[in-house]
Amino acid sequence: MESIFGTDLGAILHELLLRVMAPFVTFLFPESMLYWPYLLSGLAIAILVYAWTRPRRDFSFAAMLKAGLDPRIWFAKSARADYRFYVVNGILYPLLTAPIALSGLALGVAVSEAIAAWRGPLEDPALGPIAIRVAYTIAFFVCLDFGRFLAHYALHKVPLLWEFHKVHHSAEVLTPITSGRLHPVDLFVMGLGEAFGVAVATGLFFYLGAGEVTVYTALGLHVALMVYYAIGNLRHSHVWLSYGPLNYVFISPAQHQIHHSRLPKHFDRNCGFGLAIWDWMFGTLYVPKERERFPMGLGDGTDGTWHTVRGMYLRPFVNAYRLLKPGSDGKQTYPAE
Repeated sequence: MESIFGTDLGAILHELLLRVMAPFVTFLFPESMLYWPYLLSGLAIAILVYAWTRPRRDFSFAAMLKAGLDPRIWFAKSARADYRFYVVNGILYPLLTAPIALSGLALGVAVSEAIAAWRGPLEDPALGPIAIRVAYTIAFFVCLDFGRFLAHYALHKVPLLWEFHKVHHSAEVLTPITSGRLHPVDLFVMGLGEAFGVAVATGLFFYLGAGEVTVYTALGLHVALMVYYAIGNLRHSHVWLSYGPLNYVFISPAQHQIHHSRLPKHFDRNCGFGLAIWDWMFGTLYVPKERERFPMGLGDGTDGTWHTVRGMYLRPFVNAYRLLKPGSDGKQTYPAE
């Protein structure tokens, strides 16, 4: 008898099974920030940071474990909401981002064709194979990072979009799972920004490479993204890792933690992901001189009321409607969940 997976129904069930399992097996895939080597690298860096910042006489593995596994963080109401939201959102994430990623590549081809129509097609690559591959690898990361920044900046500065980005900033504690606390509308906007960055870099270098160009990869992932992901889990953590003077060049995990602060002086600061130059250009860069301590959340009187999956999905639409409806003065009211 033919296996059910040989039928159309079987293919549908197989696809549904993959979607349901996706949040639980993401640690097996290099394109996920939760890929197990990235988690281990983040853990190793966290241990080094702890050892470096403690006087030798005060260092102990017991104290380190107590600080790293603090139940007030990992089992806080906010963190438990992250875990539930991560499972549901993990199923939807590929459905939202895959089409946008494909459209980014298609747009890149369109950009290349537009340049060719303007300047004329190239018979041979403009640079040697190694030079153009290095240049494209760098340009891809820079353009992708700028696209991400633009989308993130818009999520903060456009009132309607901010209603959806509030879901992410409603977290009162940070764990690596908080990186998935993103409303589907938020994911869609970020996907558009990434597609824009990919299209610009790919279109330009597809033209310069006369139709053939690739980036340098490691573990099947862009090398710069791999380095970013190896450190990236500390962005959403309670591990204070600052880059010192390099905070003016790269956004450190400490700077992103400041981005989550609910203190007014930190609002809308450090919107960048990898590079700090975009925040410097847009006047949103905040570089700490020393370790800072601050509460996290929205700071608008609604902190502590966002920690349900239903609320995180539906509340932004309610707030957006109130913002747009005729006669609205643009001010929000926040009924209890």
